[in-house]
Amino acid sequence: MIGVASLALLAACARPEAPTGINDPNEAQNREIHQFNVAVDRHVYRPVAMAYGNNVPKPVRSGLDNFASNLSLPSAIMNNVLQFRIGEAARNTGRFVVNSTVGLVGFFDPASQIGLTIAEADFGETLYVWGFSEGPYVEMPFLGPSTSRDTAGFFVDFFTDPLGFVAFSQEGRYVLAVSGAEPYVDYRYENRDLIDSVLYDSADSYAQTRQIYLQNRRFELGGEAETDYFDPYEDPYADPYAE
Repeated sequence: MIGVASLALLAACARPEAPTGINDPNEAQNREIHQFNVAVDRHVYRPVAMAYGNNVPKPVRSGLDNFASNLSLPSAIMNNVLQFRIGEAARNTGRFVVNSTVGLVGFFDPASQIGLTIAEADFGETLYVWGFSEGPYVEMPFLGPSTSRDTAGFFVDFFTDPLGFVAFSQEGRYVLAVSGAEPYVDYRYENRDLIDSVLYDSADSYAQTRQIYLQNRRFELGGEAETDYFDPYEDPYADPYAE
């Protein structure tokens, strides 16, 4: 933690200027990975999502979504603190306590009913707050569009997840499988028509996906969206009414 704090102090105090345009020096390689991702979606991800959505009742899927979202809160709280957003960290902590107890380990979401909505935070956003630039666009195998900053943030979030210790038990691996896969499978099912239109009906699905991701991510980090796009890779935990 001391090292992380030192890194924060060494980083530029001001946030970087909002980037514009496309920075994609590795486009040829990214396009190859994109085609791989589309093939994975067509043959694996989409069929699994359709089977899941068509066979698992909506209340069960909602409960599993809530459970997975609740497990993600300690990581969000850590990033809230690193971003010096203590009020949001307190709100997420209250949400985690309420949903983990009254909400039966997170399967229900009573916290939202009393105003404790989730305050999304990830380490890519933390790097942005610390002043790190966006970097080149990156298409990650299996995971889709990103930037060099968000890619670094993803791996930091993955390896510093405060609940990662549960993976050392067999039961913990089942928990992590649910928390990691279920929300995205359900999100893929619920938004199947819009996602299909981007991946399979676009004249250039790579360019469309890149534009959607960059514009939405920049908007999330405090910029201005040029156009109101649907993001097929949006965080399924995101609350549109969260501050």
